[in-house]
Amino acid sequence: MQNPMTDTRIRYRERLSPSLWMLVTAAVAAPMLALTFTPYGALPALLIGVAVAVLLITALIAGSPAIRVEGTVLRAGRAHIDARWLGEVTELSGEDARTARGSGLSARGWHLLRGGIDGVVVVQNTDPDDPVTSWTISTRTPDRLAAAIRDAESAAARV
Repeated sequence: MQNPMTDTRIRYRERLSPSLWMLVTAAVAAPMLALTFTPYGALPALLIGVAVAVLLITALIAGSPAIRVEGTVLRAGRAHIDARWLGEVTELSGEDARTARGSGLSARGWHLLRGGIDGVVVVQNTDPDDPVTSWTISTRTPDRLAAAIRDAESAAARV
């Protein structure tokens, strides 16, 4: 008898959180807003500035997309695809990644790109009913993401 349990283990997980410079930029909003609200008093201005900076930083971190390979499903942000529809996986870094994010970017592809993250993984989509031909995903560890996708593809082939 076959095992009815499906493979749901997490093969890869990464949150594309904002860079340190982006968080510092959001924190700089505190003194700027405090200066704007100084006509209402020093303490209210300071409290408003700090509150807005904390809200901005929290929103940046909470709103950052996640990449996961769970079982045989690749999830990047709000999109997901079963690994049986994934084809060739290419991991890129340096100048090759820069080209893949720029002039080499497929017009018919799906993209999850974030500034400040050097690595890129490009995965071909083999689903004949899907108009998207490839997925281009920013990642800090392209080798680990590519290995997880390949592992999910081989697990999907066994099912």
